[in-house]
Amino acid sequence: MTSVCTGASILAAAGLLDAAPIFVRDGPVITAAGITSALDLTLALVEEDHGSDLARLVSRVLVTYLQRPGTQAQVSPFTAAAPPVHDPLRRVVEHVHADLGADLSATALAGVAGLSPRQLARSFARHLHQSPASYVRTARTRAAARLLETTDLPLPAIAARTGLGTSETLRKAFARHYGLAPSAHRAASRQHAMRQSTTSTTAP
Repeated sequence: MTSVCTGASILAAAGLLDAAPIFVRDGPVITAAGITSALDLTLALVEEDHGSDLARLVSRVLVTYLQRPGTQAQVSPFTAAAPPVHDPLRRVVEHVHADLGADLSATALAGVAGLSPRQLARSFARHLHQSPASYVRTARTRAAARLLETTDLPLPAIAARTGLGTSETLRKAFARHYGLAPSAHRAASRQHAMRQSTTSTTAP
């Protein structure tokens, strides 16, 4: 039984806990104090069930900026909506993210779904409120943003790896989606990473 934040109040009222640390395990009952301590708790559970290597990987994925500049749009690929419950559409979504550099045309995706291109377009509109092409473009742009943040790859390599094709296509997609240039995003992300590193090393 695990609770997060104010959910601990319910367990406390039931007489199941009485503690103050950020997260506590007492037999089958595990509680976390709040948002960030819930991440600590989750990482502890991941490490317990799957080992420290996976816990470290998840921790890196969960890293967020201490503070984003006001002009920077949300670029995290992990803020996207949950996978659709519609099975053909879920297959398509998984296929898209498995290889962003593959042929992700409407015809190719329709084949993955086992639908006609027109049926696929209707399914995307109904469940994801956008066209297949828009979904693919957004997924590729978000992946490019992640590579800009975490690698030193040049723009042509990022464009090729994410299926955007050319540096110019990458720049246009970035401007359309985030309102800034890829180079500006990379510079901002590195600046904030440096500030976060400095803060963490000087904190008591």
